[in-house]
Amino acid sequence: MFFNLISDAYAMGPQQAADGAGGAQGMLMTFAPLIIIFAIFYFLLIRPQQKKAKEVKAMLDALKKGDKVITAGGIYGVVESTETATVTVKIAENVKIKVGRSAIVTIRTTDE
Repeated sequence: MFFNLISDAYAMGPQQAADGAGGAQGMLMTFAPLIIIFAIFYFLLIRPQQKKAKEVKAMLDALKKGDKVITAGGIYGVVESTETATVTVKIAENVKIKVGRSAIVTIRTTDE
């Protein structure tokens, strides 16, 4: 019985090897799910994250004196001055703090 299975498997091998186009198509069908999964990850995760990072960078580059901002720590304030890596934020009368640009989360609108 065991020898019968081996002969059946051996008999199937040369028939598939004779069909050269089937091998390439079979390889494509093997990798197709991986390609589809990568495409889904790209369009649902990677691309939106890159877009969001560009928007945040543009917002931080556009900071100017007088902008009302919120820091990552939840501190509301007004930008007093900007430097290359830091921003001075006025949070109360005669109270100013210096924070890193990356600590600015959002610029508030006048409605808030």
